[in-house]
Amino acid sequence: MEYLTIHAGASYPVIIGEKALSEISQTVRELKPAVTSVLLLIDEKVYQLHQQTIKQHIQYDSLFILPQGEKAKTFSVYEQAMGEALEAGLDRHSLIIACGGGATGDLAGFTAATYMRGIRYIQVPTTILAHDSAVGGKTAINHPLGKNMTGAFHQPSAVIYDSLFLKTLPLREIRSGFAEVIKHALIADPEFLEELLTGVSSLEKLEPSFLQYALKKGIQIKGEIVSRDEREQNIRAFLNFGHTYGHAVEAWSGFGEKLHGECVMIGMIYASLLSIEKTGLDFPIEQFIKWVKSLGYEISINAPFEELHHLMKKDKKNLNRNIRFVLLKAVGQPELVNIESSELEYIHQLLKRKEEIQ
Repeated sequence: MEYLTIHAGASYPVIIGEKALSEISQTVRELKPAVTSVLLLIDEKVYQLHQQTIKQHIQYDSLFILPQGEKAKTFSVYEQAMGEALEAGLDRHSLIIACGGGATGDLAGFTAATYMRGIRYIQVPTTILAHDSAVGGKTAINHPLGKNMTGAFHQPSAVIYDSLFLKTLPLREIRSGFAEVIKHALIADPEFLEELLTGVSSLEKLEPSFLQYALKKGIQIKGEIVSRDEREQNIRAFLNFGHTYGHAVEAWSGFGEKLHGECVMIGMIYASLLSIEKTGLDFPIEQFIKWVKSLGYEISINAPFEELHHLMKKDKKNLNRNIRFVLLKAVGQPELVNIESSELEYIHQLLKRKEEIQ
């Protein structure tokens, strides 16, 4: 197992690896003040697949099973989760445990952030994608007009990341999650990116040891950035590389129709092309596109630019009505740049042509 510490506001542990779940009871016991009761919010598919393991390792007083994936991140499910917390009689020393992918963690974290103005929660991520979302304290639910527009910063008390759950992930979920691993390399670590480019030829045949190494690297990169900018006043926005266009694609498609990481990959190709045009990024984009397509990713979407542009205008990074993108001056050197609508439309059309050529 691997042990990391995230410093964001208070410090909290991240435990990664096989049998990490066996440490959750001790982690809960060590919380101060002592935990009075526990509400477990769990993804329905995770509960179906791992019910016995959950019951063996997680002690809870109340259980609420959430819809799978992005369907959990709605106002109606949030209201139900708050009702469950009230019915269970949770107090200010209670604890919520989130067990599932990124959507479960976001919903559970937002519930914890707003119940009695904030109680503690622990993240038990069960997907590759959640290596990114479980760390850093961003919690939110979706609005039909924008992803994660209703939320709060609320750091977990711990993250317990057991690789057991990853063994039952379908290939599409692996692909979605691995997009965020690639993102961390692009924004922070050229050597890590080279390791991925040369070491990963198939997501179906990922070595468990390499995957754990990659997840640890991603968490370390995110943890370092979050420790310097917990509430996204400046550099934490770099973690949104690929997300401005990607979130627009996700919203346009209907949340859940395309997985988050699938949309982020499209957004990263878009942002890379924009970087080449705007900041002079020297990057072998054709080689990169060939590689990600060999891993099964799509690189564009057949959507009208005007509709995506409307959605990009609602991005949380925007200031004074300017659309701001995270771009790369070089791999590992991100920056925030204001982009004109004409530039965005040009890259949108260029991306479609790249798809046709490839």
